[in-house]
Amino acid sequence: MKIKFTCLALCFLAISTSYSQELAAPKFGNGLFNLVGQDSTWTMKIGARMQFQALSNWEDGASNESNFLVRRARLKFDGYALTPKLRYKLELGLSNRDISGASPFTSHAPRYIIDAVMKWNFAPGFELWFGQTKLPGNRERLISSAHLQQVGRSLLNSQFTIDRDLGLQLHYQFNLSDRFMIRKAFSIAQGEGRNITTGNLGGHQYTGRLEVLPFGNFVKNGNYKGGDLEKEQSPKLALGVSYDHNNKAVKTRSNQGSYMFIDDDAHFFETHINTLFIDAMFKYKGFSFMAEYADRMAKDPLAKNSDGTLTGDTVQVGKGLNVQSGLLCRNNWEISGRYTTIALDKNITGKNTENQYTLGVSKFIAGHNLKVQTDISHLEVHHGNNQLMCRLQFEVYF
Repeated sequence: MKIKFTCLALCFLAISTSYSQELAAPKFGNGLFNLVGQDSTWTMKIGARMQFQALSNWEDGASNESNFLVRRARLKFDGYALTPKLRYKLELGLSNRDISGASPFTSHAPRYIIDAVMKWNFAPGFELWFGQTKLPGNRERLISSAHLQQVGRSLLNSQFTIDRDLGLQLHYQFNLSDRFMIRKAFSIAQGEGRNITTGNLGGHQYTGRLEVLPFGNFVKNGNYKGGDLEKEQSPKLALGVSYDHNNKAVKTRSNQGSYMFIDDDAHFFETHINTLFIDAMFKYKGFSFMAEYADRMAKDPLAKNSDGTLTGDTVQVGKGLNVQSGLLCRNNWEISGRYTTIALDKNITGKNTENQYTLGVSKFIAGHNLKVQTDISHLEVHHGNNQLMCRLQFEVYF
């Protein structure tokens, strides 16, 4: 056994020695490895990131809770195959929250795959995406969890997001002038979320998004990054609207939430669910402002058995608004504030209106790649128990 181990170690040493002059480690934040094929027909950047979080929560009339956790731990691979016009992205989740959700609909397998998508630039301004990735929904979800302004996303995102799914997407962008830019995206997806393997239930999900950038593109695509770390030297504005139609949806939150079973779990309740998103992002010299509005509607929000009796499941119809702003100060310290209100239809969902106020402080040591963030949130629940939450998070992104 010792001989085998020694031989294996020598093999790894020989391989690493032979390639040591070819594999130069990139700068911090640009991946662990940047590989290029000998004939330049393929590339691969390998990255990794981790989020460590401490959380305390106090609720009226309930016991206090505190927790330490690895919030996210992920591996990321991206590059191109054969030609730079054919790009790919693979992202794997390793933390408990990334892989949880195994069910018969995922073949009882952990949900390791976050993204697995190919992107083909088949004509100037056009890209065809196929695989599993984020749908063109609300801006806050389209911002990577590695690039958030505060510790986590808002209640609006957790309640209304359409997140990821499997399917096809067509992206197109063009300029009306030297600076005025328009981006469009259209998606056809399975309609039940990521890592579903049991085939399509109900109908398909159709999503369209239009984004307008009247003052030109942001530095380093800052319209999809929290805060103004680049300190835009001229005002930059992005306005977006998305509309999602999930035909014969079988979940309580479009392609998210729980399945709506009927007839003693023999079948699924199907209804059309529509979601509207309107959002904006503004940045100028360290000041940033982002706003989002969401509205979910359903043709029939009350799940019913074949005989017309109610099952108790309901589509989470209602509205939400999120507004947040931040100011980047000296030495890359940022102070940010956020207000979120969630108003689900109480007559249907039975849930009261929620208002959350968040104050955050961030220290960007190496941009979003190395940062420490903390925030405190006060949640007001109409005719319910109020909550106070404190979080501290450290992130490193190679």
